[in-house]
Amino acid sequence: MKLTPSLSLAAAGFIGAALPALFAAQAAEPTTLSIFAAGTLAVPFRQATALYEKQNPGVTVQAQFGGSVKMAKQITDLHQDADILAVADYNVIAKYMFAAPAHASWYAGFARNAITFVYTDKSKFAGEINADNWYKVLARPGVEIGRSNPDTDPSGYQTVQMLDLAEKYYKAPGLEESVLKNAPLANMRDTETSLVAALQLGQIDYLAIYRSDALQHHLKFIELPGAINLSDPAEAAKYKEGVAHTKNGDLSGAPIVYAVTMVNGAKAAAAAEKYVALLLGPDGQGIMKDNGFGTFSPAYAVHAEAMPADLQKLVQPWPGS
Repeated sequence: MKLTPSLSLAAAGFIGAALPALFAAQAAEPTTLSIFAAGTLAVPFRQATALYEKQNPGVTVQAQFGGSVKMAKQITDLHQDADILAVADYNVIAKYMFAAPAHASWYAGFARNAITFVYTDKSKFAGEINADNWYKVLARPGVEIGRSNPDTDPSGYQTVQMLDLAEKYYKAPGLEESVLKNAPLANMRDTETSLVAALQLGQIDYLAIYRSDALQHHLKFIELPGAINLSDPAEAAKYKEGVAHTKNGDLSGAPIVYAVTMVNGAKAAAAAEKYVALLLGPDGQGIMKDNGFGTFSPAYAVHAEAMPADLQKLVQPWPGS
């Protein structure tokens, strides 16, 4: 049946009135921000995400946490979509994300940490261990030590680097081997945080982990010397003497600096930029500090010129870059 002119005009008017509402509905569709991050960042990033989503109600954050190398390779090798990568060792971004074809163009160091061993009252020799005898106690027969995989996770190879440094620092040949013999493959996981429950249940006695995790989980920990715990940027030259042999090659020690970058071609680039700005700003740094991390003010950046203009205002050049 043929529409009358008046009916056609009415229909057209209805459609015209409906179009703005249709466009508004499309515009209101939530943005999904995908973040791949180190396992030790799970607690502070969940807090940062809660604040971010409150400030940005149109954005939903989806975060995956795991070993930093594994997270990077999910982007570079498995071609999984991510907007942000945050790692426990800035070298991971330089090694994997900058390699051709480049998946990132810059990174910013936003937090510091230290390697330590945590334990509980259930741990063998818990009443004896201290900052002076720790390596002797950890080498005793029957002690069970947990750690993360040095082939997939920074804390795994940083633990080995620390033990190598400790061997020199204490002038104790064989220290590294004697401690690691109590940390067999059966006690190894992709991320050390997955072993916290085993420690609390008494299934292992000690766990190589970051100091931030010790504070977050209210665990006892050994205060290792700054000359070996990889916490002090001023000791960078000395830390290089600690070497971990991994399937990814020999890795020299470096200060533990967490770094973040935006993935090239990120689907949610605008949302990612706002998240990084929160992380580098006072709110994000406050969250990191509250969770036991050392912070930077302002953050250090490599290739800052490649960062979005607003983020460049929140960083300073990386020392020596």
